Amino acid sequence: MKAELEFLQNHSLTSVLRREMETLVLSGEFAPGERLNENSLAVRFSVSRGPVREVCRALAERGLLELVPNRGVFMRRIDEDQAAELYDVRAGLFASAARLLATKATVAQLSELEGLLERMEEAVRMHSLDLYYPLNLEFHDSILRFAGNARLHKAYSELVKELHLFRERALLQGGGLEVSNVEHRRIVKALQERDAAAAMEAAFLHVLSGKSRMTLPAGTGYPAGQAAGSGDVV
Repeated sequence: MKAELEFLQNHSLTSVLRREMETLVLSGEFAPGERLNENSLAVRFSVSRGPVREVCRALAERGLLELVPNRGVFMRRIDEDQAAELYDVRAGLFASAARLLATKATVAQLSELEGLLERMEEAVRMHSLDLYYPLNLEFHDSILRFAGNARLHKAYSELVKELHLFRERALLQGGGLEVSNVEHRRIVKALQERDAAAAMEAAFLHVLSGKSRMTLPAGTGYPAGQAAGSGDVV
């Protein structure tokens, strides 16, 4: 019994520590390529170095950190080529979710997506990235949840977390907020019409336009006729 209690206690501690450290990593507290100090993290979370080391390994396996033999743990640095590959995979996953959802979306689910669109429109009118960004994340995640495929949702969520490490472009650049929500409305319209092919295409192009946006120099607009994407990650 004692051994079982110790196992549960340690397992719970590791789970909590993993969530806390993942939040730190994704929040941008550490710069790309920065070395993480295990001792400092252990003191910060009032744990020994063992759980910290275990969590760092787990986050490295998920692509959020990088383990360098004989040197330590570092924030993963994602370059533009790697980010482009992630965008390509993400486009396929998001398109698949939209296709699935179009065949079975409920009135309540569509109403929830409409509500998010309206709240994002208000953020656009206020030119507020702080308000728009979390709503944008919730919109995308809602489509994945409503699609009802847990494996697809998990794969998409892990991919988005990796893309959080790539922060080279701003969502406000080139009118991205306005165009992003226009693209969102196209997706919802296709879902409302139960048009799986149109929903899939709208979702796919939405992510690819974000990929195109990523390649533009900071502070520039978009080539004529090219739609802006949804920014860094969404």
